[in-house]
Amino acid sequence: MSQKINTVKSRVRPRRASAFVKNPCEDDPKDEPQEQEGLKREQELTSESGSILTCHNDKIIHCLTIIGQIEGHYILSPQNKTTKYEHIIPLLMSVEEDDRIDGLLILLNTVGGDVEAGLAIAEVISGMKKPSVSIVLGGGHSIGIPLAVAAKKSFIAKSASMTVHPVRTTGLTLGVPQTFEYFRRMQDRITTFVVENSSVSKERYSELVLNTGELVTDVGTILEGEDAVAEGLIDEVGTVSDAVEALYGMIKDKNAK
Repeated sequence: MSQKINTVKSRVRPRRASAFVKNPCEDDPKDEPQEQEGLKREQELTSESGSILTCHNDKIIHCLTIIGQIEGHYILSPQNKTTKYEHIIPLLMSVEEDDRIDGLLILLNTVGGDVEAGLAIAEVISGMKKPSVSIVLGGGHSIGIPLAVAAKKSFIAKSASMTVHPVRTTGLTLGVPQTFEYFRRMQDRITTFVVENSSVSKERYSELVLNTGELVTDVGTILEGEDAVAEGLIDEVGTVSDAVEALYGMIKDKNAK
């Protein structure tokens, strides 16, 4: 019995932290059982990270979904749909380093979440050399805004919205000047990133953040699709098809250089 168990274990390939499962442009090969097992495990890993590979005219793009709440250093309740930064950051690095992947498409539907985790993901995206396009579907609120503008080109669905508001926290805080100074500096980090990666001015973004006339129980502004474009936060209103077409166009331009 023990020999049989050892034989089965020896066939199982360990998971590889790779963004590339299998070239979707190629016909499915008749893999050996061991290869099929490895591919199955890689597909499970891709499914867990909420991503998929697509191909058109021999060009491969990695589609990454960022949904729910951005989870940071603390594990959220199992009832919450979350995007874990410890999964996304290595995945993005794999996309950047894999020569077989031509571009990155980011599908966003998030309520926000951990500020530092969200900024970390956004910084990785903005620093990538490969063509990248983001599209906000449903909503891209709070720290979802830096994630949306981090791509080289951004879209938003006409029915989607984005909530711009100051940094806030839950639980007990010390009501001392140092606490408020810390929040101000954290907000400045977000504002600076958004301004550097979009067309909105720092003054206008600060006005949107500190608006007191729109949200009943909070400070800030809700921007729907066309409003987000008019304010300079997002490049264009469009659909997923528009985002994909733009990404393939960026890939074509890059390869032509």
